[in-house]
Amino acid sequence: MTEELPAPGPVAAHPGPMDALTDVAGIRVGHARVPGPDALSGTTVVLSPEGGAVAAVDVRGGGPGTRETDALDPRNLVQRIDAVVLTGGSAYGLDAASGVMAWLEEQGRGVRVGPDPSHVVPVVPAACLFDLGRGGDWRARPDASTGRAAVEAAAAAGPGARVAEGTVGAGTGAVAGQLKGGVGTASVRLPSGVTVAALAVVNAAGSVVDPRTGVLYGEYGAGEPPAHPAPPVHAAARRRLADIGGGARPEGDAQGSGVFNTTLAVVATDAALTRPQAQKLAGTAHDGMARAIRPVHLLTDGDTVFALSTDRVSLPPEPTATLNEILAAGADALTRAIVKAVGAAEGVDGPGGTFPSYGELYGTS
Repeated sequence: MTEELPAPGPVAAHPGPMDALTDVAGIRVGHARVPGPDALSGTTVVLSPEGGAVAAVDVRGGGPGTRETDALDPRNLVQRIDAVVLTGGSAYGLDAASGVMAWLEEQGRGVRVGPDPSHVVPVVPAACLFDLGRGGDWRARPDASTGRAAVEAAAAAGPGARVAEGTVGAGTGAVAGQLKGGVGTASVRLPSGVTVAALAVVNAAGSVVDPRTGVLYGEYGAGEPPAHPAPPVHAAARRRLADIGGGARPEGDAQGSGVFNTTLAVVATDAALTRPQAQKLAGTAHDGMARAIRPVHLLTDGDTVFALSTDRVSLPPEPTATLNEILAAGADALTRAIVKAVGAAEGVDGPGGTFPSYGELYGTS
């Protein structure tokens, strides 16, 4: 049973208990990393509650790698999905979704297609980012076993569990411009009682840092004025990045192929959304990405946002005002998730390239 929301009032939102995607009741998150000394890739799975979640997707990047996204078109048959896979490994890494499908089938979860309850076909939309060779081994990329490990980690997580951020899961080999990228998550609790949350895997061709100040773009307009790094700190950071960018690299090294990227995100809410409303949420959440990454949605990005509704809290009879709050909150949560991803990332210096973290260059953000 869903509860009826009161009429929306002034927006005075604040984060949920974990400030994470798991603040949306029923949502679980699991990460897995590709093993090996020269491997720098992984997979993140967002697991829906039993019975699935209403889902939609909006792809804005010019070079996406996706699976089962057409099933989320509101004109098509599928109503609910049981998991979303975010993965490294470029198009090769989409194989991780096979491991998630196999696990879901074992649980009897999916679209029932036969007389027996075990006759199901799980619908598992997935999207990939480019991180090939970032650890040095071009063939070290997620496969079905990585996907299974990630979904098992999600299933084992308790309700409302903390979500690991930084260099984990699909963010293991992610980069953001010249900096190390990663996974970040944030949530917003609205006065109406709705929770809206986002999880981002930041792997952007564009920059997340204002070159004039060293401030993360996503920190502008976040409420309090951002703290500007001291000029000598910013100057030293720029010199180090210039040295890394100008350093000699082996021919074909991944450092030179960082133009192939993709930022991935899942935005979730407990509000009862229709599929067209969920698709609108996925679309407006891209505004949050654009605030934190400049430029964004390029031909070599595959920027993709999935939206999930767990259908726990019903909208009022005239939902426009409440929906507007949800849409705005989705963009805000995604901006903060990107900032947190970059802040939590750990730098990498290896055979696949040198990618310092924001923390190494500027201190804790």
